[in-house]
Amino acid sequence: MSPTRVLVLNSGSSSVKYQLLDMRDSSRLAMGLVERIGEQTSRLKHTPAGGESREHEGAIADHDAALKAVAEELAKDGLGLDSPELAAIGHRVVHGGKTFTEPTVIDDAVLAEIERLIPVAPLHNPANLTGIRTAQVLRPDLPQVAVFDTAFHTTMPESAARYAIDVKTADEHRVRRYGFHGTSHAYVSRATAELLGKDPSQTNVIVLHLGNGASASAVRGGRCVDTSMGLTPLEGLVMGTRSGDMDPAVIFHLMRVGGMSADEIDTLLNKKSGLIGLCGDNDMREIRRRVDEGDEQAELAFDIYIHRLKKYIGAYYAVLGRVDAVAFTAGVGENAAPVRAAALAGLEELGLAVDGKRNAVRGDEARLISPEGARVAVAVVPTDEELEIATQTYALVIGSGNHT
Repeated sequence: MSPTRVLVLNSGSSSVKYQLLDMRDSSRLAMGLVERIGEQTSRLKHTPAGGESREHEGAIADHDAALKAVAEELAKDGLGLDSPELAAIGHRVVHGGKTFTEPTVIDDAVLAEIERLIPVAPLHNPANLTGIRTAQVLRPDLPQVAVFDTAFHTTMPESAARYAIDVKTADEHRVRRYGFHGTSHAYVSRATAELLGKDPSQTNVIVLHLGNGASASAVRGGRCVDTSMGLTPLEGLVMGTRSGDMDPAVIFHLMRVGGMSADEIDTLLNKKSGLIGLCGDNDMREIRRRVDEGDEQAELAFDIYIHRLKKYIGAYYAVLGRVDAVAFTAGVGENAAPVRAAALAGLEELGLAVDGKRNAVRGDEARLISPEGARVAVAVVPTDEELEIATQTYALVIGSGNHT
């Protein structure tokens, strides 16, 4: 019998998230997180299915040591990386450019192209490469598959993907809109159609992935036709620490008048803007607590966040022409009822409304929060990027016969 397990790795600059799944029933066998890699205070939290979590603190020098520690924890549960049940390792890779439009078995040419894309993903692709190379050393015989955040958005028409700048310059420097959070948008758009009992190929969905990073997408018949993030994850919605949409001339202004360097502006827009720049907090729970206490700065930050979100909902309604559902997902989208209510307030003429009682219910399952009989469904759909990566990885490896 063919092996049925897939290990999913999401390697960040100082962290590794992982899940081991059995693709016979998409069940999780184990999951965990290694964080603060390279520090004395590194931490590994490992949770086997149906078991108690185990935590370890202490220095983990690098990704090689981190993955070896993960392998040891899995082995304690009889799930070691040497298991013949392991079919493949699936890696989240943030930027695949125009080259990678689907999951791809990793070889030297693929690694070289991911490396060539580092200039458009300097924070993410290097960490993703480190995770891949470390996993290759641990299991050189096993298929390693890259699943790209940008791939789902490669179906965007050129009218949505191109910026209105000189074509030769844009092509020479790969300047175009790529979009991110693609595995989440793919999973949630499909899960929303299933929730409605519809075929994804016949369903139009606006997906709102609202976490510390946030993005919106317009999905027509299962294919992305527009998304809010662009060349990098900076464009689009107001986020936890990112500015989102902004007049690009602000950058020239800060250089000329503020005397700021390119690196200083990069740090400002990516790490010191958005909600944290507006009110000093990037946790929506804390912002809502402050709003409820009458904090005007927090209230303004919340209002700016909602205003931008509402603009994108309206824009993508216009792009799609017909909308079957609006789906909220990720940490804020799944848990912040006030955000969902405020984002759709006043859009009743578009058939969009939230039922107060349904919206207030918390849960881990996909659910509708729109009133009974609403023209457009409003849903909360917990995202599952790891399952999406595992599903795409397994389908590729088993379908190609490229497994051990």
